[in-house]
Amino acid sequence: MNQDRQKTLFENDQVMQELGITLDAYAAKSAQVSLVVSAKHTQGHGTCHGGIIFTLADGAFAVACNSETIAVGQHCNISYLKPGKIGDTLTATAEFKTGSGRSEIYDISVTNQAHEIVAEFRGVSRMLVTKE
Repeated sequence: MNQDRQKTLFENDQVMQELGITLDAYAAKSAQVSLVVSAKHTQGHGTCHGGIIFTLADGAFAVACNSETIAVGQHCNISYLKPGKIGDTLTATAEFKTGSGRSEIYDISVTNQAHEIVAEFRGVSRMLVTKE
């Protein structure tokens, strides 16, 4: 495991930095990131834009799946369950589920400060090099 790789990957992610997303925790095949929703994160209905929620979940996924080797997203999907509102703290927690060959599956839950599920994201990563 190379936790320095995870931290550096997050710090070099300009989208995460620009949106104000923070890296709260990371370990082997897991990560947690969060964001306080502000007006700049909203869409026309005044709630958090789905693309922002997706990006938050994808950021946790990226940090988690890069703990042991270089990996990229192969495919993913998201289900939006509850809106994020201005002032909410949204937290995305990524957990490894299983792997086979160079592919791994991660589940990422996005919750608000009341621990209500805002979205569920599933990502499949593809390792670009063999494990170190």
